Amino acid sequence: LALPAAARAKTYEIDPVHSTVMFKIKHLVSKVSGRFDRFEGAIDYEKGNPKAWGAQAAIESASINTNNGKRDEHLRSDHFFDAERCPKLAFKSLKVTDAEGDKAKLHGELTMRCVTKPVVLDVEVLGESTDGRGDAMLGVSARATINRQDFGVSWNKTLDAGGFLIGDEVEITIDIEASPKAKKKPAK
Repeated sequence: LALPAAARAKTYEIDPVHSTVMFKIKHLVSKVSGRFDRFEGAIDYEKGNPKAWGAQAAIESASINTNNGKRDEHLRSDHFFDAERCPKLAFKSLKVTDAEGDKAKLHGELTMRCVTKPVVLDVEVLGESTDGRGDAMLGVSARATINRQDFGVSWNKTLDAGGFLIGDEVEITIDIEASPKAKKKPAK
């Protein structure tokens, strides 16, 4: 009897100390980047079996950090992330398509500002190795572009010279280092 693909996959827990969740958005004539400092999640992975790949993650919206305190407070407000009412951003994968080698498209649902929409991440498994203690490690990188308007993030300002202060497209970049999730011991 063969196990379902997901049952054979190893679950890796995201190491937030060695991982980043970043974004870029057009501002005036350039791009501004930022990150989220507090997040957690897990990745299901089996080498050579993309059907077993999956991920889920939660990000604290109030942990946004653009290296500008005044801007970060504005981004936490109801104009943007509405961090008080919607304290978490979340992602849950649903399926994998277009797998080729260590790359694939990871389809899932992203919840941002209490709105859930489908999103597709371009995922690349960067490799497996062991750390200095001999513990297994997994590296994964993911990219996506979303439209912030789809999630109800519509605040903007019209510029005197024409156009808007900020763009609608948000580039998301996620770089993850993860280790096998410890199995819980059964209760006695």
